[in-house]
Formats: sequence, C-alpha cells, structure tokens
Amino acid sequence: RMARKNCLVKNLEAVETLGSTSTICSDKTGTLTQNRMTVAHMWFDNQVHEADTTENQSGVSFDKSSPTWAALSRIAALCNRAVFQAGQENVPILKRSVAGDASESALLKCIELCCGSVQQMRSRNPKIVEIPFNSTNKYQLSIHENEKGDSRYLLVMKGAPERILDRCSTILLNGEDKPLTEEMKDAFQNAYLELGGLGERVLGFCHLNLPDSKFTEGYQFDVEEPNFPTSDLCFVGLMSMIDPPRAAVPDAVGKCRSAGIKVIMVTGDHPITAKAIA
Repeated sequence: RMARKNCLVKNLEAVETLGSTSTICSDKTGTLTQNRMTVAHMWFDNQVHEADTTENQSGVSFDKSSPTWAALSRIAALCNRAVFQAGQENVPILKRSVAGDASESALLKCIELCCGSVQQMRSRNPKIVEIPFNSTNKYQLSIHENEKGDSRYLLVMKGAPERILDRCSTILLNGEDKPLTEEMKDAFQNAYLELGGLGERVLGFCHLNLPDSKFTEGYQFDVEEPNFPTSDLCFVGLMSMIDPPRAAVPDAVGKCRSAGIKVIMVTGDHPITAKAIA
C-alpha cells in the first residue's frame, strides 16, 4: 500500500518511528537547496558589484580593470582546490563538470568566465604549501610563488568573512594598502549583512606578499606549527554565492508542519544567510 503512494520502506519497523516523529533536522546544502552554487555578488573597493555569470560576459558589467579585482580574482583562483574535469574544452564553462565542492566550483567558473584560464593562473603561481579548510579555523590558506620578476612568496586566504577580517590590519582599496579603520570595518559589516540578507553564502578573501628578506627562495614552510604570518594580513574583498532552494521544498515543509512536525534547517552558514533562506 505504501509503495502505491510512492513511499518505499525497506524496514517496516521504521514506519512506526516515523509516525511518532515531532522534529526533522535537515541539512541545507543539496538537501533543501539545489547544490548549484553560482557567484552572485562581490564587494571590493568599498562597493557591492553584481557578478556577470553570462557565458559571453554580456550581462551587468563592473570595473574589471581595478587592481583590487585583479587581487581578489587571483586569491579566488589560487586558494581553491576545484578543477575542471578533463576533455571539456568545447563545453560552455557554466556547464562543465568540476571536481570540488560547490562553493569552490562556483568560484572556479566565475574566475574562468571573467579572467580567462584559471589553470594558466595557477601555473604562473605554483602552490608551495596549504592549510585546508576546517570547521574550527573556518579558513583555507595557501602559499604560492609569485609571478616571474617578483621574488616574494604570496600568501592567500579565504573563509568565513568575520574570521578573515579578524586576521587583517589593512584593506586593499583601488590597489593600495590602507589601514583597516573602524569606518572600513563598518562598511564591511554593512556589505556582509546586505549579501547575507539576500540568502547568499559569503566568503572573505585576504592576501600578503611575504618579505623576501626573511622568506628567501626555498624557505621551508611548516603548516603544522606555522612559521609564517597568519595575522596582520591585507583584506581584499567578499564574494557571495547563491544556491537556490529546491522547488519541492516549500510544499514538503508545509506538509510536515500540517502533520505537526517541526522542521529545523542545519547549516554552517552565517545566521543571516540561514534566516534569509529559511
């Protein structure tokens, strides 16, 4: 009888438990949402910019000549483990299959669309060491060789915006390092709340060129006991991604509520983002 109602039950005893359910805790990404992240907005040079996610870049435009955008896009490309799967050169960028998590895949496609080959960017800045993202630190860090002609190592970091900002003492504005004043912290907070309020997942990005007087060529970086700076960095900007809710979710949640079941969404996102999606 249950199969006729499109309900496949492998263990009938489980149905009894379901009948007494009063609360369902559901994961957000990929369960309540489509797990199809796309970059929607950026904040740099103290302005919110709408991302152009059209294949031919004919949509809303922003100032791609800004040195701050060049720095932000470089961090998004380098501090990122996502890669396009092989043999897709003739497939439109937005439809390519990617090995990597949803957020990093969205960043990869955005930078490939806006700036050209991410693979070439990575080959010009080979990775030396990396600290992968974890839920305790809430950041990911990697150190790279710089472009030819610059002997300094480049440290790049991305993660939860408030955690990234706490590690910074300067901010990049129009390509120049400026002190991170209370006024700029307020501007950051306003942008963060604006993007989070749209239901978007927001990431913060920062970098630092390590002085070559101390970090000479061949320096042995230690990621277990970091022997390099992880504070007094330079904040560069924010990027936010939207992951649309699945079409059937509102109806399913409504049915649960009408059956007296409370539905709770579980997510690692900022509370403002979570509230907007809920």
